[in-house]
Amino acid sequence: MAAKEEPAAPSRAPKNAVVILLDSLNRHMLGAYGGREFATPNLDRFAGRSTRFTRHFTGSLPCMPARHDILCGALDFLWRPWGSVEIWEDAITCELRKKGIVTQLISDHPHLFETGGENYHVDFTAWDYQRGHEGDPWKTRPDPSWAGAPNFMRKHMPYDDSRGYFHGEEDFPGPRTMGAAARWLSDNAGHHDRFMLFVDEFDPHEPFDTPEPYASMYDADWEGAHLIWPPYVNGGIEKGVITERQARQIRASYGGKLTMIDKWFGKIMDELDRHDLWKDTLVILCTDHGHYLGEKDIWGKPGVPVYEPLGHIPLMIAHPDVAPGTCDALTTGVDLFATLADLFGVAVRQRTHGRSLLPLMRNETASIRDWVLTGVWGREVHYIDGRFKYARGPAGDNAPLTMMSNRWSTMPTHVLAREQELPLPDERAFLDRMPGSGVPVIHQQWDKGDPVPFWALTRFSGHHLYDLEEDPSEERNLAGTPREADMAERLRAALLELEAPGSQLIRLGLGR
Repeated sequence: MAAKEEPAAPSRAPKNAVVILLDSLNRHMLGAYGGREFATPNLDRFAGRSTRFTRHFTGSLPCMPARHDILCGALDFLWRPWGSVEIWEDAITCELRKKGIVTQLISDHPHLFETGGENYHVDFTAWDYQRGHEGDPWKTRPDPSWAGAPNFMRKHMPYDDSRGYFHGEEDFPGPRTMGAAARWLSDNAGHHDRFMLFVDEFDPHEPFDTPEPYASMYDADWEGAHLIWPPYVNGGIEKGVITERQARQIRASYGGKLTMIDKWFGKIMDELDRHDLWKDTLVILCTDHGHYLGEKDIWGKPGVPVYEPLGHIPLMIAHPDVAPGTCDALTTGVDLFATLADLFGVAVRQRTHGRSLLPLMRNETASIRDWVLTGVWGREVHYIDGRFKYARGPAGDNAPLTMMSNRWSTMPTHVLAREQELPLPDERAFLDRMPGSGVPVIHQQWDKGDPVPFWALTRFSGHHLYDLEEDPSEERNLAGTPREADMAERLRAALLELEAPGSQLIRLGLGR
């Protein structure tokens, strides 16, 4: 008689996913990454049961390009400045829908529901938009009882009309979004066979506006209206845009918003605890990018190279079958898409650039990539190998610039006319193919002297090369040393591997 087989151990492979994307989340300010300036007890609590990635970097920047990386899996910034899901590609939710997996989007992120953000939400099973944050055109007139706060370098913003309608902490968009996500988990836990909840929370992005006690939590001596809108400037104090005292207030206001949204993130954690969802759910905490709050006297996200406070970002993932710890492998935004595709067993029709993080978490491999590219379309292209970061700007004029898109839309700035944000195609436009696609795509080239899309309007400071191990503050620029030639060749090889437009190589002085 054959020996009786022992019953197989129950599988703890996750069948669900919860993704919480907090916008402009600064890695170096989180307790889990060594931050001590602001309180983040719930993010630290989550880190205690997660794999904490230590070398996770941005890919496409800023907000919507980063979301394209995560939801569509393809690097965006080499081909276009900012835009929607294209007609030759699908967000991962399209394939999840085909497999009968329930997907829910809960967000207060205005860019998802305006020009340039089309089609990211449409393939979710359901979506919930919490109104009133930043540029959301929610109200046509302000509550006259609220006077507002200094509006650095901005004209009138939609938030100026919305703000007076938030009468208590629970009325602010961030708490409403996180509260709605917690309620969704409470209402739906155990109901769906498989699900993905995607929480796209705009906090702690500016405006750094919070009720008490958060508004005064880190700057109790400040008098007058709190400075909730940071200037977007390189050299804010040096140029006299803000004083050192105002700089401390802006940073403290960010900290207040970070601590407030941390509290509301805790409500999601509570529901995961209450329904024991940790046993079968992959939970991802990520961001699109960081935010400059005075590092190198840089404020906001102006046209400068992607230094560490903006580009070296937090990523924590809780897996039911993986013990908490750290992962030092090099990773980037498109890898989150690949991880979700791996988890749910789906593939999409477009060419993607990510690698699943699950083999790293299961200790099946020590690394998944040797380099990442990051940047903003029309600006420096950055090559990062984990130790060195090489930011290469134009070799001369910032030309030619090529955009490849069939959805001619871009981010509304609220301060520029549409044609200033993105010039229309002209007689030079032609049809060709995107790498990996058989769909004809509009190629538009701009040359020296042409009006160009908003994001390419910047002054460059040459090439930058930093040894991130020896010089984590990026104070010693090694560009011009013998090492730069090697890094330039590596960058060129990476661009060729990705089949980046030839115009990128030309404008960066890397040949063809």
